Amino acid sequence: MENFTPVSALIGGGLIGLASGLYLLLNGRIAGISGIVGGLLTSSKGSTPMIERLVFLIGLIVGPLVLMTGTSIEAQSVVTSPLPIVIAAGLLVGIGTTIGSGCTSGHGICGLSRFSLRSLVATLSFMIAGFLTVLVTRHLMGVA
Repeated sequence: MENFTPVSALIGGGLIGLASGLYLLLNGRIAGISGIVGGLLTSSKGSTPMIERLVFLIGLIVGPLVLMTGTSIEAQSVVTSPLPIVIAAGLLVGIGTTIGSGCTSGHGICGLSRFSLRSLVATLSFMIAGFLTVLVTRHLMGVA
């Protein structure tokens, strides 16, 4: 249980909720990452301006770097998979978010807070798929 950090998790969750709520209140838009990033590839009239999408994405990348530079906090995970696996995983996530009309952040954080039934079904699907993946890979296949 050395990685059990309820206080920082609660603060982090609260900040994510606050940020997504403010984004909705101030911009009238959902802070779903797949929609924001996907909009960089395909833009249509009346959608979120390109500069807003870029600033949001830059903030996702620069924010943690600033935190790690200004404090003693270190990255908690390191990607060790080969680049082709990472690319394939990214493409599969992109396909999944297209099929599911959103990603975990859009459905799990923003959609559930708006009492969206579609987001509830999507979030339950994400969670069940994650549980099954851990069960199969770690407990049945023995992969760490």
